[in-house]
Amino acid sequence: MNTQHPANVQYIVEQLKHNQVVAYPTEAVFGLGCNPLNESAVQKLLVLKQRPVEKGLILVAPTLSYLQPFINIAALDAAQLQRLTARYDRPTTWLVPAAPGTPAFLTGRFDSIAIRLCRHEAVRLLCEQTGFALISTSANLSGLPPCRTAQEVKAQFGADFPVLEMATGQAENPSTIRDLLTNQVIRQG
Repeated sequence: MNTQHPANVQYIVEQLKHNQVVAYPTEAVFGLGCNPLNESAVQKLLVLKQRPVEKGLILVAPTLSYLQPFINIAALDAAQLQRLTARYDRPTTWLVPAAPGTPAFLTGRFDSIAIRLCRHEAVRLLCEQTGFALISTSANLSGLPPCRTAQEVKAQFGADFPVLEMATGQAENPSTIRDLLTNQVIRQG
């Protein structure tokens, strides 16, 4: 287990617990995230991104246990569960049937939810220390490229924006998005 934590990890955890939006590194780019169970935090994120709620959002976590409350596990067969939890060479986000009661501010106009098992150390640290999955949408303002460094996040969102000071992973592109039930590619990564 890596004991080298970024100097500001506790600050970022506190921001998340107080329903603020933060930026953190993922496999390829920085993500903007917040507590997915707090509607006001999600609304702040949507306003910041200028993203319509109808599009839905991606949730990330290091293990399925953080994501299970949002997934209708009973709708999945063994092969689908195996596909969902397998390790892939590239980051893969899956559209899965949403659990009954999953808020529309997460699913948008869909009856599915987008989830990704993210192996990046930053996501593991933040989920373990907050106890919840994170929303993950690329850290960039509308029309600008996704941020790949903490400095780029601060340039786009301001010097005081809460950013976890860690490097992104080695992936070149954001995640591929696939439908778990059909295995159809929705967005190539």
